[in-house]
This record gives sequence, C-alpha cells and structure tokens, in this order.
Amino acid sequence: MGNFLTGKVVAVTGAGRGIGRAVALAAAAEGARVVVNDHGVAVDGASPTSEVADAVVKEIESAGGEAVAVADDISAMAGGRRVVDTALAAYGRLDGAVCVAGILRERMLFNMTEDEWDPVLATHLKGTFTVFRAASAVMRARRSGTLIGFTSGNHQGSVSQANYSAAKGGVISLVRSAALGLHKYGVTANAVAPVARTRMSANVPVELDGIGEPEDVAALVVYLLSDRAREITGQVYTVAGPKIAVWAQPRELRAAYADGGWTPERIARFLPGSVGVDPMPMLEQVAEMERAAAKGERPNA
Repeated sequence: MGNFLTGKVVAVTGAGRGIGRAVALAAAAEGARVVVNDHGVAVDGASPTSEVADAVVKEIESAGGEAVAVADDISAMAGGRRVVDTALAAYGRLDGAVCVAGILRERMLFNMTEDEWDPVLATHLKGTFTVFRAASAVMRARRSGTLIGFTSGNHQGSVSQANYSAAKGGVISLVRSAALGLHKYGVTANAVAPVARTRMSANVPVELDGIGEPEDVAALVVYLLSDRAREITGQVYTVAGPKIAVWAQPRELRAAYADGGWTPERIARFLPGSVGVDPMPMLEQVAEMERAAAKGERPNA
C-alpha cells in the first residue's frame, strides 16, 4: 500500500465496476478510507442491485483497507446526501468526492425520447450535482477538500449521444463553477475525461486512439485527490493509456465591433471575414466515420 491519501476519506460514485471500481481500489491502496457508492444498474440504468458495491468493499477489506458501501441512487438529492452522510457517520470526515456514475441511452437526436434524455442527464449531471452539493457544504466548513467530476471527450458533441454529450458538457461547467465558488474556502474541483476499456466504451463504433485501462485513470484521480495537487483547480484532464492532456479554458478567439449597432446586413458583411468560425474537429471525425462505414471498415477516433 502507498501513502498518497493516508488519513483521507474519499467517496466514489459508480464504484462497483469499471473506472469507479479502479478509483476506489486505488484510493484504498494509497491509504484512504473509501465510501463505495453504486446503484448497481446495467449500462442503460436498468436493474439496480446493491451487490456490486458490497463486492468492492470486500475487495478493499481483503487487501487490508477500510470501506463502506452505499447503494443509493445519486440522481436523487437524498442519494447524494446519503453518500456524504455515510462518510461522516463511518469516518467523521470527507476529504474527496469523485463522481464517476453514468449510464448510456443512445439515439439520434431526431429520434430521442424524453425517457432516453432524462435518466442520462439525471445520472451524469444531476448525480454529480447532488454529491457536490452535499460534499461542498462539509468541505467549506472544514476549509479543505477535493471534488472530481467525470466528463468525456464527447462534451465536444456526439452523433448519437446528444443526451450524454450535453450531460458531460454540463459536468465541466459545474466543475468550473465549483472551482470558482469554493476556491476561497480551500476546496478544489477538477474534471477527468477518461479513454479506457469499460462497459460503456465497449460499443463505441470507432477504434479509440490510445485507449487505456481503468487503472490508468485511477492513478490520475489519486494524484488529484492528494495534497500534492492542492493548487490545481478548475481543470479538465484527459487520460488515455500513456497520455495525459489538459483541455484549454473557454475563451474568445476574435471579435468585431460596429459603430451604431449591428444589422443583419452589416453582420453578413463583417462576420465571415472579421470574426469567422472556429473549425469543429468532430465534423471531420464524423466524415471519416461515414467514409469508413461506406467501405465496411471501423474508423479510428
């Protein structure tokens, strides 16, 4: 066992399988006491069971660590609160909250139903909010702590996962808002965009570039939870096997000004040449996917 997180208490949602499980195990191996949360659902959010969270707790305990299971649904406010309350009841503190839980319900935007939109937003985005909401109050009072949200490269957009992309983009904005609002209280917030082999990545219709393992992602999360990362906040990191990258902060690229205000005609004259566009890399990826599909091939991404 290591000592990166010795003495800390960390809560991890979606910790029954995949990346969440790897994060829980890695945090425990580095000395943290862990709250293992997982509603135990299938990839689409169906068929909940509490067994997966209990199984990870047993893994941690068999390796000499300490952990407690919480099977609550964090898409409800009471569920997010329960995760935090369990940490306080079991260990008397909470130093880190990592929100990995997520589901997929794929459909083209023009066919997507409310029943396919709402649960995905509820699990990814609201589920991050419910835990952040409860955890941030505790961390603000202690004037220390770390919040970590999980996003995806698909925050740039997706052909058949508008719900997932919207949720993941929302997680980034939530993380940045948390970083801004909690900075003066000594609390940090960051986001991780993993590329790793999991249940959710298994059916991606492209060959993912540099795909890694859940353990690669867990190593970055452990670092971000540690005191050695206490100056890092408001960042979005990708980890894909051997690669770690940081995403740019949103910023204006170009601007134009008009004396006396804009009219559609003036915009038509000025915008194309003066302001222009910022090319969308995902459009070329989509075009490549379409070309490969026409040849019966599996494209790279």
